Amino acid sequence: MASNDSTSKTIIVALALCIVCSVFVSTAAVMLRPAQQLNKDLDRKTNILAAAGMLKPGVSVDEQFANVTTRAVDMKTGKFTDAVDVSSYDQRKSAKVPSMSTDLSEDEDIAKIGRRADYALVYIVEGDSGIDKVILPIKGYGLWSTLYGFIALESDLNTVAGLGFYEHAETPGLGGEVDNPSWKAKWVGKETYGEDNKAVLTVIKGAVDNTRPEASHQVDGLSGATLTSRGVDNLIKFWMGDNGFAPFLANLRAGEA
Repeated sequence: MASNDSTSKTIIVALALCIVCSVFVSTAAVMLRPAQQLNKDLDRKTNILAAAGMLKPGVSVDEQFANVTTRAVDMKTGKFTDAVDVSSYDQRKSAKVPSMSTDLSEDEDIAKIGRRADYALVYIVEGDSGIDKVILPIKGYGLWSTLYGFIALESDLNTVAGLGFYEHAETPGLGGEVDNPSWKAKWVGKETYGEDNKAVLTVIKGAVDNTRPEASHQVDGLSGATLTSRGVDNLIKFWMGDNGFAPFLANLRAGEA
């Protein structure tokens, strides 16, 4: 009988301990959620500023981001919209919801993203004479992973102000060189569109020959990382193309966004 009592007590104590631990974990998760969200927002703002070449060390990120306006764009019309709340909208999650996204055909889906969210958050930097920079979210598949990042355009909505990826799982030292500041610097000043307003910005195999006229829209490929380079090339072509932000940028140039 004593043995049974001992077993019962052990089970009761174990259950009580599980309940107490679960309460502590749940409470901690709830209490930490606001801090986690603040850190997530801070990281997003940091990456946006860095991609645009606007991040200044020693200055509050929130202070710097005060010059950036977040707007939602309807990807079907290429125009600004109030259909989603920019403070809470999650473009990444929306891309997985059929009612909030568009299924891409094999020919359209050169970036290998599967579905494109119907709304995108873009970031506008205003200057004294109007738009100074536009920062656009981009993503696409490389060799091992989906790369998530931002590309920034100057006020002409054609010249690249900067590019950066904040999440990927490419091979360190090879495809992982998308994080290398010297490679990212090669994008600055490149032209996104040609005279016919078609996307011409591309990552080539090898080094760019700067004596040739097409060098203005070419970026060196990553050495030893052909498939990652091709992935970046494809995602740039997609997001700068007709199924990406090209209609929005055309409307913005014409003052019709």
